[in-house]
Amino acid sequence: MKITEQIKQPIAYEMELFEQKFQLSMASKVALLNRITHYIVNRKGKQMRPMFVFLVAKMLNNGEVSERTYRGASVIELIHTATLVHDDVVDDSNRRRGFFSINALWKNKIAVLIGDYLLSKGLLLSIDNNDFDLLKIISVAVREMSEGELLQIEKARQLDITETVYYEIIRQKTATLIAACCSLGAASVKPNLPEVETMRKFGELIGMAFQIKDDLFDYGEEAIGKPTGIDIKEQKMTLPLIHVLNNCSKKEKSWLINSIKNHNKDKKRVKEVIAFVKSNNGLDYAISKMKLFQKEALNLLNDYPESPYKSSLKLMVNYVIDRKK
Repeated sequence: MKITEQIKQPIAYEMELFEQKFQLSMASKVALLNRITHYIVNRKGKQMRPMFVFLVAKMLNNGEVSERTYRGASVIELIHTATLVHDDVVDDSNRRRGFFSINALWKNKIAVLIGDYLLSKGLLLSIDNNDFDLLKIISVAVREMSEGELLQIEKARQLDITETVYYEIIRQKTATLIAACCSLGAASVKPNLPEVETMRKFGELIGMAFQIKDDLFDYGEEAIGKPTGIDIKEQKMTLPLIHVLNNCSKKEKSWLINSIKNHNKDKKRVKEVIAFVKSNNGLDYAISKMKLFQKEALNLLNDYPESPYKSSLKLMVNYVIDRKK
């Protein structure tokens, strides 16, 4: 059995019901909108985010979920989908999960409007049901994600990212959404209790490990749907590179910065940079940091009694580290 199927087992019923509720949450009177949202639903990914919501809720609530849990999962998926649609416009990307992106099929103007529509649907789903605590969690996540993206753009221009700034960027850009999933799951069944913050922290740690793993793919050989060296081509400063930049000689540092600034489109030079980062322990260092985040996340689960939901969350934490794409 595939690891994702194994993780899903204790929440299989909830995930099936969620699919139906999620489709309903996107419904509109406009035929074009329905056609596009239908296209989105049929090309869904692994759905890790709603899985986090349901697993956390069931672990904290003796295997029970509430209507609020379904709404929380729908809100996070609506907002997440909105950000992906907008990202594809910003990045001028024609592909998403191996399929044509919305902007490739329906052009940028429609894609931006679809993103706005999904965002408003998510917010209204919370407001219409007085889930103001859930709305606050998701709104904070959207704010942080935007700040993280802008911080990364600002720093990429200067190429002066310290390790501390890098952690802040990935915390906001990636970890904050997984943190929101876990705190939404907790808040849906245990509102105003300390578990909401504990689970937020748990999700944040997984998100940090997840992003470092993504950064490592840029140096790997596996077929992962994105070519290696792409972060260097896009002048993205990731942990393996930051570590090497901060620990090499002045001469090597100026060669590295010059390579990234002025030769980032030269395939041979990019390969040289990748080889230099590998031979100077950039990857080993990043792996050790990723494993630290993983360990901290697993430690937060120790206080909870054993259950199929806790086991699946542990599997999920390990899957984030061990995945091949």
